[in-house]
Amino acid sequence: MEPVTEALRLLRRKSELEAAMREHGGIRITEERELYQIRARLSRVPHAATAILEAARSLDRPIDDLTVAEVERWLTPNRG
Repeated sequence: MEPVTEALRLLRRKSELEAAMREHGGIRITEERELYQIRARLSRVPHAATAILEAARSLDRPIDDLTVAEVERWLTPNRG
């Protein structure tokens, strides 16, 4: 799987888990462990994760709404 695709999937799941932690009742230990695993996997593709975060910020859109194609277009804006 391409790094951007994998990182985007992981960032979306990370966002879901963090939102669940803020809800009443919190989060179970299994989700907390998954969150740690996601953070570890994201650390293996730091450039892709950073590119996604910067694209989201630049496009003023949440990560959950971004597509891989949009991130790739943002990374290479001069390609036709």
